[in-house]
Amino acid sequence: MIYEQPLCFLLLILLIPMIGWYIWKQRKNQASLQFSSAEGFRKAPKTSRIYLRHLPFVLRLIAIVFIIIALARPQTTNNWNKTTTEGIDIALTLDISTSMLAEDLRPNRIEAAKTVAASFINGRPTDNIGLVVFAGESFTQCPLTTDHAVLLNLLKDVQCHMIEDGTAIGHGLATAVSRLKDSQAKSKVIILLTDGTNNHGEIAPVTAAEIAKAYNIRVYTVGVGTKGLAPYPMQGPFGVQYQNMPVEIDETVLTKIAQITGGLYFRATSTTALKDIYSEIDQLEKTKMSVQEYSKKTEEYGLFALIGFLVFLLELITRYTVLKNIP
Repeated sequence: MIYEQPLCFLLLILLIPMIGWYIWKQRKNQASLQFSSAEGFRKAPKTSRIYLRHLPFVLRLIAIVFIIIALARPQTTNNWNKTTTEGIDIALTLDISTSMLAEDLRPNRIEAAKTVAASFINGRPTDNIGLVVFAGESFTQCPLTTDHAVLLNLLKDVQCHMIEDGTAIGHGLATAVSRLKDSQAKSKVIILLTDGTNNHGEIAPVTAAEIAKAYNIRVYTVGVGTKGLAPYPMQGPFGVQYQNMPVEIDETVLTKIAQITGGLYFRATSTTALKDIYSEIDQLEKTKMSVQEYSKKTEEYGLFALIGFLVFLLELITRYTVLKNIP
C-alpha cells in the first residue's frame, strides 16, 4: 500500500498536545479530601464505569488517526497490467520553395501546411518528431524531440526565402533519412510534402527512397496544390499582383517513393483535403505498438474514513449514554 499524500501524516503530531491537554484537565478536575486513614475505602466496590472513564478520549484519538490515514489517500498497487504503445519517430519534411506561396490553399500553401502539421504534432504527444525543410537545398529545422513546444515554435518560424529557391525533393528526403537512420524506434516515418518537381540537388528522389528503404523508414508523400492553375502573388511596380500559374507536381515520382518504402501517396487539392490526409496518416501510424507496463492503483481511503466515522460515533454514544455521569 502506498499513500498519495504522505505529508498528511504530519497531522499526527497534533495528538501530542491533545493528550497533554487531556491529562492536565483530568488532574485539574479531580477534587481532594483529607482523611486520617484511607483504609476504609480500599474495600469499597468499584464499577466498570470507573475503569472506562477514559474510553471516550481513547476512541476520539483512534477516530482522528483513521481520518488522517484517509486524508493521506492510501492506495493499493499490487495489480499490474500491460498495455501496448510505441513512441514513433517522425520526420516532417516540408517544401518551402516560393511556389508554396500560391493561394489555392488558404491563406496559402505553406501556411496551410504549417497549420495542419501543428495539429498533427499536438495529436501525438509521445512521439519523437523532427522537422526538415527544403527548397533548392535542405536543412534540419528541428531535430527529433518530444519537446513539442520547441518544435511548434520552430515550425511557426518557417518561411519561404529562408534558403536558395528550387525544389530538391531528393535532397530533402535524404536529410530526413539521416535524422532517422540511427533511431532505435520500432517505427520510423517520413511525411514529405511538396508542390513541385525535383529540379535541384545531386540526389535523385528515387535514390533517396532506396536509402530510406534500407533503413526501414516508411515515407508518406503528399502533393499539395489544386489541379490546373493556381493564383500566385507576384510583386509588381504597383504592389502585389496575382498571376495564375500551372500546378506541376511530379505525382509519378512521389508515388514511386511511397511504394518503394511501403508508404502511401496523397494529393491535397484543398486545406480540408490536407487535414484529412494528416488524419489518415495519424490513424495508420497508431497501429504500430510496443509493450509498456504500468501500475493499476486502487483508492482505499473510503474504508479508513468509514472506520474513523464509526469510531467517532461510538465515542459519542459511550460519552452520552453509558458514561454520561462520569467527568
